[in-house]
Amino acid sequence: MFKLIAREDTTKGSTTMTISGKTVAIIGAGNIGSRLAAGFAAGGQDFLLAGRDLEATRKLASDFDGHAAAVSVGEAVERADVLVLAVWFDAFKEFIAQYGERLAGKVIVDPTNPVAPDGNGGFRKIIGEQESSGQILADLLPAGTPLVKAFGTLSADTLSAAARREPERAVLFYAADDDAAGNLIADLIRADGYEPVRVGGLDQSIRLEVFGDLHEFGALGRVVTKSEALQSI
Repeated sequence: MFKLIAREDTTKGSTTMTISGKTVAIIGAGNIGSRLAAGFAAGGQDFLLAGRDLEATRKLASDFDGHAAAVSVGEAVERADVLVLAVWFDAFKEFIAQYGERLAGKVIVDPTNPVAPDGNGGFRKIIGEQESSGQILADLLPAGTPLVKAFGTLSADTLSAAARREPERAVLFYAADDDAAGNLIADLIRADGYEPVRVGGLDQSIRLEVFGDLHEFGALGRVVTKSEALQSI
């Protein structure tokens, strides 16, 4: 069971739910990882922060009012119950290959978009048109290790700009086959300043990736509120 603590957000006058009794780690301190770290800290969520450059990661972690502890990637894998992999798709596959069975039983969060520059100022998919990175990565994990597709439907800049909107919060979509893991990540989404909306299982994760109908750079094309999101799905 996941234990939740209600904390009062004195700057906004509202209560957010943060996860206690489970250790959360963000691996990757680039555009998405740093924005998630800032969002989690603003929501009162404590977490580990890991990156290839430990000194740069320590410097970034120092900005988050004691909510972040900088660690190596190996230590994050060892200590965390929830791993948010804010890395490129190929790096995510390499991570799974490197750590293998050490990931068993943890909750893995996938924000990836399997794209690369197309040479014309846009992007192209680097996997099949009908394939999703969420399903590919889930199949690579040890048996019984749930993956949740989340935090990848908005660009890094929008992820920061749209958080904690009032009076109605913006939505982040997520997909999960495992209900308990999905509910856990829904609370992380709330800590990040968004309203979580589940679109279904991982067979729906392609909708949350670039060019998907629920992605900012896909058919949706914008940030939406919950009422708008429910119409979309």
